[in-house]
Amino acid sequence: MRTGIATVCLSGTLKEKMQACAIAGFDGIEIFEQDLVTSALSPEAVRAMAADLGLGLDLYQPFRDFDSVPEDLLRENLRRAGAKFELMSRLGMDTILVCSNVATAEIDDDGLRAEQLGRLAQLAGEHGVKVAYEALAWGKYVNDYEHAHRLVETVDHPNLGTCLDSFHILSRDWDTAPIEKFNAEKIFFVQVADAPKLSMDVLSWSRHYRVFPGEGQFELDKFMGHVVRAGYAGPVSLEIFNDVFRQSDVERTAVDAMRSLIWLEEQSAKWLDAHDGGAAAGSGKVAGRRRYPMELATLPKVAEPAGFNFAEVKADDTAALEKLLGQLGFEFEGRHRTKDVQLWTMGHARVIINEQAPSHAEPAIAALGFDVDNPVIASARAQQLKAPVVPRKVQADEEVFQGIAAPDSTEIFLCQGSPDGTAAWTAEFGQAGEFGDGVSAPVGAGAVIDHVNLAQPWQHFDEAVLFYTSALALEPAPFAEVPSPTGLVRSQIMQTTDRAVRLVLNLAPLIQQEDAGQQDGGRKSYQEHIAFAVDDLVGLARNARDRGLEFLEIPANYYEDLAARFSLDPGFLATLKELNLLYDRDASGEFLHFYTATVGSVFFEMVERRGGYDGYGAPNAPVRHAVQYDHARRPPN
Repeated sequence: MRTGIATVCLSGTLKEKMQACAIAGFDGIEIFEQDLVTSALSPEAVRAMAADLGLGLDLYQPFRDFDSVPEDLLRENLRRAGAKFELMSRLGMDTILVCSNVATAEIDDDGLRAEQLGRLAQLAGEHGVKVAYEALAWGKYVNDYEHAHRLVETVDHPNLGTCLDSFHILSRDWDTAPIEKFNAEKIFFVQVADAPKLSMDVLSWSRHYRVFPGEGQFELDKFMGHVVRAGYAGPVSLEIFNDVFRQSDVERTAVDAMRSLIWLEEQSAKWLDAHDGGAAAGSGKVAGRRRYPMELATLPKVAEPAGFNFAEVKADDTAALEKLLGQLGFEFEGRHRTKDVQLWTMGHARVIINEQAPSHAEPAIAALGFDVDNPVIASARAQQLKAPVVPRKVQADEEVFQGIAAPDSTEIFLCQGSPDGTAAWTAEFGQAGEFGDGVSAPVGAGAVIDHVNLAQPWQHFDEAVLFYTSALALEPAPFAEVPSPTGLVRSQIMQTTDRAVRLVLNLAPLIQQEDAGQQDGGRKSYQEHIAFAVDDLVGLARNARDRGLEFLEIPANYYEDLAARFSLDPGFLATLKELNLLYDRDASGEFLHFYTATVGSVFFEMVERRGGYDGYGAPNAPVRHAVQYDHARRPPN
């Protein structure tokens, strides 16, 4: 598949955008008119630079408000088009995007439109240019891609074809199956964009909320499957209007964009295999999609992670973390034989405390380990999806972890899973020394990491969703918004089918994440937490209280409200209040949990799931946010 991207997707100058696209590995670009008009580069210099970078110049765009106009305005539009065709000659470009008229259309007559588009095609032919006519979703008279295609077929000129834009089609819920019947030679260009499903006018939706494939809710694999079945083999190019992307680092955004097309290519191949599989099998062909002109590449196949292997917290001064884990009932398993790290365990829940943080770095979640079937293959897949590799020094006889970096700089390690939940690398740690009280915590014997909550920088939230979907095969659940004293917190759950891995990505209000995502000596400026599931939360909480644990103090008003919401046994309610436990219930089961105080940017949550409860205690989240907000503003003792 030939990959492309419109320069309007990116921040910076035209030169910076072209360089970023080349670094990310795109085959070609669309030049957005404003980027050229405001550039210090001449058309000839742009052409030369593209050649040096190995970038094709695939489309010049947009040419607006051409059709459905009176004759005098048409003559002016043809003059304007001729000037652009001459400019394209200097650029070495041969295709221009012409949008259906929005602002100046006065005459609703398909016959007239076809005649006018024919005159444009004739002029384009004289300049060696092809015109890709696109139906804007908000076009005054032409807003349906099938309508635009009928006009192209009526004109029947070799220099006039259609441009299929997934946003204009899917935002209107048009059926994409008719694409398969299009003459592939008349499909001059294909643009793709994803988007969240929003209830708003389509123009504003398009101009501000498009996202890269895999970061929204459109069925792009199905759209592309129909495009491939039609016989199209030209560029598949991103056209994304997004306020965040145009403010973010240009190279990073370009890499995220390229990742999205790699993911889309694989998903489209899967869609074709699923829908062509029967025919292909019956005819003895390997895969139905290989019958089509466009070849779709796939990535190494990996299964979703089997579970968390470990969580790592990094700090300059680790004393508070050590104390907190000990109070919860974790056992100190010793120090690593060659690295300045400690291992703490409770059941199969493993926490690494990394003492190699820069000076004055407060505790923060630094890394997560996931159990996978084949770490090498999983890492190869992630690297093909443009995930940065995390280097890790190892000595002889030490396990080699495959590491990649997530968009928020959290390090992700792909570990060899064990059927019994153990980890061979734990043998690299010495015996417990001066830490720990040597007392086992039987109530935590079955503990596992239940979920990890990571706060995401605002400019990388959508990128993170795509990263975990494509590289780790996690599936996004519908996002929720939780009120906090500083605004709404957007919460996106990423999880495996069996819920063995649950990752919660939070987009916190801007006031809470100034400089979020920036590495400042390894310090994060927002709160994150690790949740551990146990079988007996009440027993664990009593033991932790006896060890002096500082719980997050829950207001009495919460328990009054809890009594009103649920018919709870008075003794059980008293226990919840006594131990600062929170409670939730649904049709499938019950959920008990409590939170510790925050150390640096990290706190811990202990949970107990009863029955088939599958949530996270969402009704209790505003309480946590409010209490943490209040605690953070209390004067020090």
